[in-house]
Amino acid sequence: MRALVYHGPEQCSWDTVPDPVLEEATDAIVRVDATTICGSDLHILRGELPEVKPGTVLGHEAVGEVVEIGSDVHALRCGDPVIVSSVSACGRCPACHNSTFGQCSGGGGWILGNLINGTQAELVRVPFADHSIHRRPWDLSLDDGLLVAEVLPTAYEVGVRNGHVGPGDLVVVVGAGPVGLAAVTIARLYSPRRIIVVDLSTARLKAAARVGVDAAELPGKMIAELAEGPGADVVIEASGEPNGFVLGTRAVRAGGHIAGIGTHGKPVTLHLESLWRKNVTITTGQVDTSSIPWLLDLLRYEHLPVSRLVTHTFALDRTQDAYDVFSHSATTGALKVVLHRE
Repeated sequence: MRALVYHGPEQCSWDTVPDPVLEEATDAIVRVDATTICGSDLHILRGELPEVKPGTVLGHEAVGEVVEIGSDVHALRCGDPVIVSSVSACGRCPACHNSTFGQCSGGGGWILGNLINGTQAELVRVPFADHSIHRRPWDLSLDDGLLVAEVLPTAYEVGVRNGHVGPGDLVVVVGAGPVGLAAVTIARLYSPRRIIVVDLSTARLKAAARVGVDAAELPGKMIAELAEGPGADVVIEASGEPNGFVLGTRAVRAGGHIAGIGTHGKPVTLHLESLWRKNVTITTGQVDTSSIPWLLDLLRYEHLPVSRLVTHTFALDRTQDAYDVFSHSATTGALKVVLHRE
């Protein structure tokens, strides 16, 4: 088969590699019909995640069709249209029993495209298939299915839920990438008073305006006014940049919440000298994807309009072109870049 293979920092190529095979009785092989690129893939390519070894197939989100199952897979059949979760769950460890699949201690967690070969390929082996693969409803598009694999659960679980967004809140989202704008869309379900998005890219600020935020601005006067005034009830930090986190700590009110979504590949300064008296709650987290069934229901019944998050589509064999577009999102306006099997 063909796949995008990581060869070290700033090096990847679309290569011919062996087809995946069942290694455990709980595995499934999925034909990839569509996959996508995540911000964490860019961190890998920059060499910021040393646990990813050269020779690894990248990618951790996919929709496709089951083509082979192990003898201990009971919830799936060959031919099933499915969504491959970005997080694998053994289903047996204490973390999985608590539905915190991102902390799975039985061999799961974020392993696809990280510790084992991932989804930016024609075929992918998915461990713990019964707990890590969801059937895709026949009336759900490939693109919407991809958003359920990671972006929407991350926005909800790590952003909106951890941040305790509630009715009447003033919410600031730092970073207008796909996860940040997904957080905007889901936060709307909780009737906040106002949602403000801050980003350095004018293209992404325009995208935020299309999603329907109350204000989309460059960092500056508005954040300064929040810092000096009432402050935000909730800050969702979705940029993954050190300055973005610091900006969020300035904008939050006393007693407020900062929910860190972004993948940080560089050290971040925590200014406790200015935060210690504010009673601020700061949360971070690996997404668990336990909310996928709920999100699927929202999408099927059109309560979650997220189609605008997909901005670019490429054929699967043009993965490297897609990376180029996604990595220059400040100028291309790319949010979610999707790769389809031809």
